[in-house]
Amino acid sequence: MTTPIASTPITGTAGGVSNDTSRLKSKENLGAAGERFEAIFTGMMLKSMRSAKLADGLFDNKAGEQFRDMFDGKLAESMAQTTPLGIGKAMTEFLAKSGGTP
Repeated sequence: MTTPIASTPITGTAGGVSNDTSRLKSKENLGAAGERFEAIFTGMMLKSMRSAKLADGLFDNKAGEQFRDMFDGKLAESMAQTTPLGIGKAMTEFLAKSGGTP
C-alpha cells in the first residue's frame, strides 16, 4: 500500500532550495557565500558581455569557446577575491542582519 502524498511531510527544502539557515550563523560561511555569489554574478556578467559580440572572429570554434568559458570562470573567481564589485558584500551584510549573526 502506498502512502498518500498529502500525509508525507516535506522537510529541509522549499522548491529545491534548503531552508536550513544554521549555516548563516558563522561569519566565515557568510563571507564564503558572499564571495561565491560575487564570482557567479561576475561570471554571468562576463558571459553576457561575450554573447554580445560585434562581429564573428576569424578563428572562432567550439574548442576556443570552451577554453574561453573556462578562462572566464577563473577570471570571475579571481575578480571576486581580489577586486570585488561589492554585491557579495551587500548580500553578506543583508544576510547577517536578517540571520542574526553577531
